[in-house]
Amino acid sequence: MANTVITIARQYGASGRFTGELLSKLTGMPFYDRELITMTASKSGFGEDVVAHHDEKAQSSLLYTLAVGSVDYGTPMPLSYQMPMSDKLYIMQCNIIRDLAKEPCIIVGRCADHVLHDHPNLVRVFLKADLKVRAERVAKRHDISVSEAQDMCIKTDRRRASYYTHYTGQKWGRQELYDLIIDTTVIDAPGATAVIKAYVDALG
Repeated sequence: MANTVITIARQYGASGRFTGELLSKLTGMPFYDRELITMTASKSGFGEDVVAHHDEKAQSSLLYTLAVGSVDYGTPMPLSYQMPMSDKLYIMQCNIIRDLAKEPCIIVGRCADHVLHDHPNLVRVFLKADLKVRAERVAKRHDISVSEAQDMCIKTDRRRASYYTHYTGQKWGRQELYDLIIDTTVIDAPGATAVIKAYVDALG
């Protein structure tokens, strides 16, 4: 499929980044995950630490009320309104994602599936796995206890879900929002990569 763009939403510890990296090597498509932080920092003029602090974190804002429909898009903003930093960075990141999607690429997280919802050749993937397995992976990666890793998984997923709802008005992980939902509990990143590649190839 020409000009294919693959977005990967993921539970923490479900091997989203690793899957994206393997898929990039297999297909030759550029891969963007934390790289988006660097790109957003460069475009905004803010430091990477500032952008990273707001990365995939929701804050109360006008964009949220617009996303969930509690404010009409035609309603003028008060003159005193100051857009929160998180909204400014989100808008910049959305523009970067749209620019990247002019060419085939793989994008992890950052509401990319929603940002690119009207892209004609979009493949939306969601990776999940059992909490116990995810916690074991995270514990090994960060050299922490499984209990600490489990808590990290739960909190990160809660933050990602809040961020997604905040800017899209949709429920993160809802089946209808994705073309492929892959459980990496057993197959892990190599298996998920093979499934995604086979799906894209089947599209022609």
